[in-house]
Amino acid sequence: MGLWLQIKTLFPVFLSYLLSFSLLFTYWRAHHFFVSVYAKNIDSMLTNINALFFMLISLVPFSASVLGLYSKNELSIIIFGIHTILIGLTLYWMRRYVFYSEHIKNPEITKREIRGSTIRILVPVFFALLAILICFWSVKISFFLFTLAVIFNLSSYSTRLFESFLKGLHHLLFGEDTKGHFAD
Repeated sequence: MGLWLQIKTLFPVFLSYLLSFSLLFTYWRAHHFFVSVYAKNIDSMLTNINALFFMLISLVPFSASVLGLYSKNELSIIIFGIHTILIGLTLYWMRRYVFYSEHIKNPEITKREIRGSTIRILVPVFFALLAILICFWSVKISFFLFTLAVIFNLSSYSTRLFESFLKGLHHLLFGEDTKGHFAD
């Protein structure tokens, strides 16, 4: 019975491990597309952004273990949230550099692909920011937001659903999309 209670106390650590693995997978997948599929060459700037990205990625086990060991503490949410935001913003920087740098050759990329990748990168950043703000009220909801951000990125349908939501919101607030913000 003692071992079962010990395992039960490790449940938050196990959950943070699953969360960090899923987070690493989604970031690896995005990184793979930007650097291996879209970028047909590299330069020193892309190498430097890549190094920063990998440094931040290498710290995920640390921030996830802090989150798991101190799962009821707001500071652990803040550390993990800031870390997630930094990774997301670095990945966004890398994506922008690959897509728009005159030094990097890439294939023709549609507006929809650019919009989809922007959504996939920035939704976890937004959820992490929200989790940080909410942690002072509820650490459990903050945990849920981190999880929701990862689940969002694991499903390809979620981006289309979010895009439809944004399109509807744009139509509601501004009317028809005459400037082609949602054009394919």
